[in-house]
Amino acid sequence: MAGTPAAVTCAAPSPTAASASPLAPLARSLLGAGQGVYVEAADGTVLLSQAANRPVHPASVSKVPTTLALLRRLGPDHRFTTTFLATGPVRGDTLEGDLLVASDGDPYFVDENALLVTARLNALGLRRVTGTLRPRGPLTFDWQPDDDAARLRLAMTGQAPPPAWEAVRALSPGDTAPPALRIDGLDAQATDAADPQPLLVHRSQTLIELAKQLNDYSNNVFKPLADAAGGAGEVEALARSAVPAAMRDEITLGDGAGTDARNRLSPRAAVKILRALERELERTGHRLVDILPVAGVDAGTLHDRLNAPGEAGRVVGKTGTFGDYGASALVGAMPTRDHGTVYFAILNHGVPVPVARRRQDRFVAALLARLPGMRWDYQPDPRPAVARALLATAPATH
Repeated sequence: MAGTPAAVTCAAPSPTAASASPLAPLARSLLGAGQGVYVEAADGTVLLSQAANRPVHPASVSKVPTTLALLRRLGPDHRFTTTFLATGPVRGDTLEGDLLVASDGDPYFVDENALLVTARLNALGLRRVTGTLRPRGPLTFDWQPDDDAARLRLAMTGQAPPPAWEAVRALSPGDTAPPALRIDGLDAQATDAADPQPLLVHRSQTLIELAKQLNDYSNNVFKPLADAAGGAGEVEALARSAVPAAMRDEITLGDGAGTDARNRLSPRAAVKILRALERELERTGHRLVDILPVAGVDAGTLHDRLNAPGEAGRVVGKTGTFGDYGASALVGAMPTRDHGTVYFAILNHGVPVPVARRRQDRFVAALLARLPGMRWDYQPDPRPAVARALLATAPATH
């Protein structure tokens, strides 16, 4: 298991000492003299600081403070809940009324989850709804708001993509045909019943599993998900509280995903936020590899980067790309023999994205060569996301 870093110092780095670092010529030659980069050892020693106090657009590195805020507010074991309720009586295989979908904002409710729910409703004997499918609460489906449940309706009436059914079928090999409901109505039949009857409760995979997959692919559903952490303002306030006072003005977050033009982070503030995320994870026995992608191992944005022999499995981190703003970023951590866990942030600006990525990878590869270390003790979870969800038949309320 990789070494655990010592407590973080809150002292600001010495610019003179950092500029004299043996890594400074490497940064200038591989990244460019004006590009921001900051490298810090486990004990807080600054190994490199170049334009490290200059805030630039961090693109999806903005998801790191959002991840921290979600963990702080909800905890790693939190599960989002989607409850399916009947607004009328169920007679035989028919619900005489609407099927109500009460959501608390699960960001990872997709075709596979819809099929899992439909299969369970079919197993309970429900085949037809005389009313319509009606959402209550912030329903997100297939990564987009689904305010009228139109996309969810397609999946539940048998029109989900075939690969989604194959993934769900693998969990129940005895099922031969895709599940489906017949939903007759296009509009709600009536207002909510006084006491709608719960039929089924779907609970998402845990927050730490969910955030891991969203970070692996840098999914921008983080933008509405930030609302579960209190909104972008709360995320920014928490991020500022997690860094030394001198760095707080180097953090601006207009959203929690990295698409807002106002977002700004400095490289040194990005490292401090990454370390704050690590400390929050350690409180519950978790590590950075449990919530951020491991280069060359996890599917997603880092799968094909830093994946050469001697590199794969040694860097955990978060990418950021927003070509419209000229932003490309990479922050991460690597276990080393002499410095404990080493943390770094590279925030490129004004460089074409493909060029910036090549420079970032060359620089981090050079760090790996100069700072002997080891792979993270980590194996990815091979289960599909839908296999981590929980379904329960709702108890009768009357």
